[in-house]
Amino acid sequence: MNIRLRVPRGLRVRLVVAFLLATAFGALLTAGLTYHQARSSILERSQNTAVADLRIQLDSLAPGLTSPPRAEDLRGLTVQLDRAGGSRAWRSSVSYQGGEPVSASSDAPPVPKALREAVQETGQAAYQHVERGGRPWLAVGMPVAYADDPGRPNGGPNSGGKLSGLTVYASFQLDDDQADIAALVTAAQAGAIPALALAVVPALFAARSVLRPVRRLRSGAERIASGEFGTRLDLAGHDELADLTHSFNTMAEALERDDAELRRMEAGARRFAADVAHELRTPLAAMTAVTEVLDEDAASGVLPADTADAVQLISEETRALARMVEDLMEVSRFDAKAAPLRAEETDLRTLVTKTLQLRGWADDERVSADLPAPVPVCADPRRVDVILANLIGNALRHGRPPVTVSARAENDQATVTVTDHGPGIPDDVLPHVFERFYKADTARTRSQGSGLGLAIAHENALLHGGTLTATNTPGGGASFTLTLPFTATPQEQQ
Repeated sequence: MNIRLRVPRGLRVRLVVAFLLATAFGALLTAGLTYHQARSSILERSQNTAVADLRIQLDSLAPGLTSPPRAEDLRGLTVQLDRAGGSRAWRSSVSYQGGEPVSASSDAPPVPKALREAVQETGQAAYQHVERGGRPWLAVGMPVAYADDPGRPNGGPNSGGKLSGLTVYASFQLDDDQADIAALVTAAQAGAIPALALAVVPALFAARSVLRPVRRLRSGAERIASGEFGTRLDLAGHDELADLTHSFNTMAEALERDDAELRRMEAGARRFAADVAHELRTPLAAMTAVTEVLDEDAASGVLPADTADAVQLISEETRALARMVEDLMEVSRFDAKAAPLRAEETDLRTLVTKTLQLRGWADDERVSADLPAPVPVCADPRRVDVILANLIGNALRHGRPPVTVSARAENDQATVTVTDHGPGIPDDVLPHVFERFYKADTARTRSQGSGLGLAIAHENALLHGGTLTATNTPGGGASFTLTLPFTATPQEQQ
């Protein structure tokens, strides 16, 4: 079983972590600089003190040496220097004329080669840090110069005389200094943890001060998204977040103005369409009556052939215009929430059969019905007929037969599916098939329908509390599915 830990990724966590990291970095940088400076000071103090002590001892002991000194004199000098080392407990050795250092102590550490070369090249005191047995040591080398009397050395390396050829080396442990340095590290580590713990408080406060306006902006954006374009946020402060809040308010004002203008234009367009449709109904009714009479004369041969063709064309266009006007009136009723729904208990199979009979599709080989079992629904027969007529007519016009109409009772709802075997609906057109006046082919400026059929069918489905969806079948062809509840709760019944 794999258990995955989910790392919080919220802005609050990131701000707190960033604040703590900055605090930790600052603390480590300060501690590092302090440690480096303190360590350098401690070691420099030890070096200066050791050189001064060694110089003092040489000033008092070196004048007793013969010139040139014998090996016994050199060993004696190292014995006296070791005794004078005091708390430092250094181990000394002496070299003459660049020879091997001589020491009276058997545990005297070897003199580093680099230190010997540095003293010989510069003729001045030098020192070097070395490590022996895992412990730090300081090795000091100091040349001895002659005094004014060239026959007697005075031990002072800077006495003004020429070098005597004697070089004294002393090595001692730095355990005490190392303990002081370790104490600095321990103090730095001990102080870093409380510093980080105390940094959590200002980090949380800073995160809260930053996230509070961010949360207000998110809440305001959600209210804007839900349609509350009158949302405004209070300005606080003069920082970048305040500027962002000001920009949000400016955006909200622009959206509110645009929304009001769009609503006004939309209402005007709907009112215009409804008014035009209403005004056209009366003259179209008269024109339809006249064209019906002329159709009878054309059919009986009373009118000449050319006139009969013209009359037939006028009749078809008049009927198409009348259908468009009726569709516009229906759409205006949907927009005004005034579409009546007269629902009744019936069998969906009966509604499908009546639609096929009324439209002349019952005996049409291109259309087949699959109605195996009763499908009880509570629906408006007229509006279901409008839905089915639009779906079947659309399948016959834009698809290929056979067109299959099936009715089923599935998942506590009644379902009618109209399927054709045509090329299907293009993927870029599929999301727009129920939009008003939408045409997949923009070059096709005129079609047999009004461009409102599927939109009206969709509105009728919603009026019943159902749905109408369009998909493409795997084998090719389009499939429209109407779902209706078994016991519909009409939005409005008259």
